[in-house]
Amino acid sequence: MVPYDVHDNSFTGTAYLPATADAGDLTSFSGGDGRYTIGAGRLTARADFLTGGQLRLQADPSGSLSDPAGTAIVRGQPARQRHTSSFDAGDYYGIRSPEAVLRVYKKPLRFGLYEPDDRTRIWQEDKPLRWSTGGMRQSLVRGADEQFFGGGEQNGGFSHRGRTIHVANGFDWNEGGYNNSQPFYLSSAGYGVFRNTFAPGVYTFGSPVTTGHQERRLDAYYFLGDARHVIGEYTSLVGKPFMPPVYGLEPGDSDCYLHNANRGERHTLDALKTADGYTANGMPLGWMLVNDGYGCGYENLEQTGKGLGDHHAQLGLWTQDGIGALADQVRAGQRVAKLDVAWVGNGYRFALDACDAAKRGIEDNSDARGFVWLPVSWAGAQRCGVLWSGDQKLSWDYIRWQIPTYAGATLSGIAYNTGDVGSIYRHDATMYTRDLQWKAFLPAVMTMDGWATDITTGKPADQQPWRDGEPYTSVNRSYLQLKERLLPYMYTLSAQAARSGVGAVRPLWLEYPDDPATLGARAAYEFLSGPDFLVAPVYENADTRDGIYLPKGTWTDYWTGRTYRGPTTVDGYHAPLATLPLFVREGAIVPMWPKGTTSWQTRDRHELDWDLYPAAHGTSHYTLYEDDGVTRDFAEGAAATQRVSLREGARGTTVTVGASRGQYAGKVAARSYRFTVHGGTAPARILLDGHRLPRGAWSYDAGSHVTTVTTARLPLGRGFTVRLVDNR
Repeated sequence: MVPYDVHDNSFTGTAYLPATADAGDLTSFSGGDGRYTIGAGRLTARADFLTGGQLRLQADPSGSLSDPAGTAIVRGQPARQRHTSSFDAGDYYGIRSPEAVLRVYKKPLRFGLYEPDDRTRIWQEDKPLRWSTGGMRQSLVRGADEQFFGGGEQNGGFSHRGRTIHVANGFDWNEGGYNNSQPFYLSSAGYGVFRNTFAPGVYTFGSPVTTGHQERRLDAYYFLGDARHVIGEYTSLVGKPFMPPVYGLEPGDSDCYLHNANRGERHTLDALKTADGYTANGMPLGWMLVNDGYGCGYENLEQTGKGLGDHHAQLGLWTQDGIGALADQVRAGQRVAKLDVAWVGNGYRFALDACDAAKRGIEDNSDARGFVWLPVSWAGAQRCGVLWSGDQKLSWDYIRWQIPTYAGATLSGIAYNTGDVGSIYRHDATMYTRDLQWKAFLPAVMTMDGWATDITTGKPADQQPWRDGEPYTSVNRSYLQLKERLLPYMYTLSAQAARSGVGAVRPLWLEYPDDPATLGARAAYEFLSGPDFLVAPVYENADTRDGIYLPKGTWTDYWTGRTYRGPTTVDGYHAPLATLPLFVREGAIVPMWPKGTTSWQTRDRHELDWDLYPAAHGTSHYTLYEDDGVTRDFAEGAAATQRVSLREGARGTTVTVGASRGQYAGKVAARSYRFTVHGGTAPARILLDGHRLPRGAWSYDAGSHVTTVTTARLPLGRGFTVRLVDNR
C-alpha cells in the first residue's frame, strides 16, 4: 500500500506527486428543491438533502461529479428532501432543511452543518477541501469533548479520539489490523459520515479531524442523531444486518479432512467422527466446515451432509477457489459458505460482491437463509455475512484486544464479528477455555482446528472443546450449553439488529453515553451482550479480575446473586477457571430454552424459561421474537412475538405474559413456563391469574434468593399473570 500523509492528504513516494491544491473562493451558488450546486474555481460541489435528515455532499476538482461506486454499496438512493430553502448570511450562504442548516462559506469555500437554529454546530470545516494527485482531504474542527467511533473492525480499539485509523484492506490479523474496516465513522457530536467509495483511506481524529481517501473526489453521506439513530440510517443506506439461521448462532467447527498436511491423510467422512465427539460430550454443534485448509478438497459430500444432519449440524464449505460450484454444493446439502483471501484478494468491491453472491447462491438453490463468513470486507458486508478477524496466534494479549474489537464493530452496524476460539495456530488449555467463556456471549463463534500446535510441547493439538480433558471439558461444556440456552435471547437480538442495525455485542458507551467512565481504559475490556449482560473476560493468567466497571443501576452477579450498585469499580473479583465475570442488569427479562438443551432441533418446544431480575422501582418490558429459525418465510411475515412485563410493587413481584401473536411453521399451541425470579425474600404465596399455585409448583432458595415457579402447559393464544405475593 502506498504511504499516505494524513496531514496534506497526499500519497507519498514515487507513484504520486504532491501537486496540492485547495478549494478557493466561492464562484457560484445555485439550486433549490433539495439540490444545490456550488463552484469554487475548478472545483464543483453538490449538496443533496435527502429524506430522514441525510445530506449527501459531493465535490470534484475535475468539474464533473462521478460515482465510481455506483450501486455496489448503496443499493437504493433515498428520496430527495425538497422542502429546503436558501438564504444569504453575508459570510456564507445557508441552506435550510427541516433537520439542519448547511453553511456554504464564501471566502474561501468551506462547509459547516448546524442545527436548525443555525447556531449550534454539528460539524464545521476548519480548512477548505484539499486535494492532490493522491486524494482529497476534509478537515474539521474537533469539539472539546467530542468522541469518535466506527471505522468498521479496528483490531484492538473501539474509541478513536486522538488516534489514527486506517480504512483499507490488509492482512494484519492482529492488534492494529483493519481487514474488515469500513469508510464510516460516528461522532458524539450527533452525526455520522459514510464515504461512498472503494478507495482506501486514513482518518485522524486529532485536532483538527482529517479524513481522506485515495481519490480526488469527495462523496460523503452525513447522518444526524444519536449513535443508535446514525447506525440505523447508515445501515438503511448500505444494508441492514442479515437475519441468520438459528444454527448460525450455535457453535461452529472448521477443519481440513482431505489432504491435510498437518494431520496426515484423512477423508471428508472423518468429520463425522468429530461430530460424534460433540454429541458424546453433550456439546452443541450448529455447523461444520469440512474442508477448511489450502489444498483441502472434499469427497462424499452428500453422505457427509447427511451424517452431520444426524448430529443436528449443517454442512459448510470453505471456498478457496471461488463460488462457481456453489449451486451444486448447496443442492448436495451445503448451508454455510466461508470466503477467503485466496480469491477475494484485497477486498473492496470484489469482496463485497463475493459476499452478496455467496449468500444469494445458498438462497437461490435452497429454502435456507444464506450464512456466509469472510475475513476481508467493506461497507455493506453486514447485509450478507459474518465478519471474522482472521488468523491469529494465541496469547493472553490475543484474548484482550479482541474484546473492544467486536464491541466496536457494532458501532459501524456490524452485527456479527468474531474470531476463532483459541486462535488458529497455537493451543493452550487454559487460554482456550478463557477465550471460549466470553465468546459464548458473541452471536457467532467457531473453533478452527487442524493447524494448531501446543504452546508448551510444540506438538499438533486438535482444538475441539473436549480435547484437553478435565476440568476443561466440563467448563467448556457448561458455557456452550449456557450459550445454547440463551439462544431465544440472542435470536431476538438478531431480529432487532435486522431492523435497527444495532448488533448484540456493545461497548458500554452505547448504552451509557453520558457516563465518561465507559470510555476509560478499563471499560474497553468488557462489553454488553444485548442490554442485559455485562461480560468482563479474564485476559490474564490469574484467578482474579480487577477493574470491572459497572455503570449506574443495580447489577447482579450471575453466579452468586450478589448485587452491586453502580457506578462502581469492582477489584479482586474471584474468577477461578470455571468463572467468567458476568453481571445482569436490573429489570432484565431473559428468555431461555430448558436446561440440558444441546440443539435447536431437539429442544423441548413445549417449555420456555424466563430468567427475571426485577428492578426496585418501575416496570420493565421485553418482546420475544420467534420464527421457524431456518427458512426465509420470516421475510413474508411468518413470525411471532410475545411481550412480557416485570414489575416490583409494594406487595411483591408481578410477571405479565402476553399472548404470542403471529404464526410460523412448527409453532406449538401451548407450552409450560419456568420462571426464576432473583432477589427478595420467600413469597407467602404465588398466584396464577389470581389462583393460588400449590407449593409443589414453586420453590425458594434462601442461599441465592431465587424463587422458581413452574406452570402447566398454557395456550400461547392467551396471556396470563403470575404474582409473587410477600408479607410486606
